[in-house]
Amino acid sequence: MTPTTGKILPGRAPGLHLADAGRRQAEALATRLASWAPPEARDGERPAPGRGKQPKISAVYASPLERTRQTAGPIASALGLRVQIDRGLLECDFGDWTGAELKNLSKLPEWATVQRYPSGFRFPGGESFRGMQTRIVGSLAALAAEHPGETVVAVSHADPIKAAVSDALGAHLDLFQRIVISPCSVTAISYGPAGPSVLTVNSTAAFGEVVPQ
Repeated sequence: MTPTTGKILPGRAPGLHLADAGRRQAEALATRLASWAPPEARDGERPAPGRGKQPKISAVYASPLERTRQTAGPIASALGLRVQIDRGLLECDFGDWTGAELKNLSKLPEWATVQRYPSGFRFPGGESFRGMQTRIVGSLAALAAEHPGETVVAVSHADPIKAAVSDALGAHLDLFQRIVISPCSVTAISYGPAGPSVLTVNSTAAFGEVVPQ
């Protein structure tokens, strides 16, 4: 969460940092993820019957923007890792709309297209939703190939995450606005030979459900 969350479309504008509430959210998320260790590493406990093995997090990646790096920092520290930058995780390039107030953007005739037909929209002077989805899906595929059988954290932004979930579900991009991604929430996707499996979306609770079956 930043000082502009829910008010401004910040896009890729530099210099936007987490608000105090956002820093607290990042620290809380780091604590949650640090506790998400393999069950056998926690006092000899074994996985519950019928549950998949819960793998250790092996890497932390982030978009190069300040707010995502500030979110990823506490996570990496809690896990004893370093933050690696991946430009494929960047926010959508909103072009001429960058920095505009959402209340003003919502009055534009193009806003209905953004909400109902995003696959046919390109931000003036910026990126299309299709291009954004291709970029984030390609980045996640590259990370999965680089870390076979491992679990990694990729800190990105709401719209790219929604687009990645839409792709993993096999849902049309025009439906991706129905997905909600909250600040410092967790969305988990398992990538395997049979294709992606969506394990959880917008999770702000315990991680017991985030285990491949």
